[in-house]
Amino acid sequence: MLFVWIFLAALGQQPAKLPPLFFTETWKQTGLERNVDKDVLANPNLELKLYGSTSKEIQIAPTTPNSRQDPPNLWTGICNGPVAATLRDKNNYVDLTGRAKIRWQTRSAGFHVVRPVLKLADGTWLVGDHADGDGTTENFIETEFSIASVRWLRLDINTVTTVHAERQKAPEIGRWVEKPDLSRVDEIGFADLMPGSGHGWGGFVNVGRIDVYGNPVKR
Repeated sequence: MLFVWIFLAALGQQPAKLPPLFFTETWKQTGLERNVDKDVLANPNLELKLYGSTSKEIQIAPTTPNSRQDPPNLWTGICNGPVAATLRDKNNYVDLTGRAKIRWQTRSAGFHVVRPVLKLADGTWLVGDHADGDGTTENFIETEFSIASVRWLRLDINTVTTVHAERQKAPEIGRWVEKPDLSRVDEIGFADLMPGSGHGWGGFVNVGRIDVYGNPVKR
């Protein structure tokens, strides 16, 4: 690492800095398990957006009292189709280029995984190949990943399903989006691309705290 820094300095370049924390959301549980609404947000600068035909059935969990000591989280277990939930800063886009990253607390059951979802300033929706959760643990895990390491597919946000990258230029279904412009991202969140199995340890995802590191860009 020192050698890289010296080499860049010799070229008159500075190593890329880690961007600041753009936002954090810890969720706010105000009672028993229930459908989510704007009251679940702990960060007053954010807006919560839900997508998918059954997304209104995303729950805020855990129940009260919380004998498991799980963090407040969004749970997809009773959603009968793929769903996504995103967060939008009221005043800023975010630049997710360079060393931008996401850190979050997740848990999953069955074959479900938590995938990142982005809405770009031009309205393009993307879902990433990064996936957290393997269904083998009852505990939440905290992970982080670099946005630059993620490959993206286009997402039909109405159905929360992947679609052609470019119908004219890339007719193959599922082609990766090449070099998406992540310099102005409007919404950031997660998707569960499988139907939930209901209560019990069948198939679902839980998403607790979400931290996003990137540079703010005024709207």
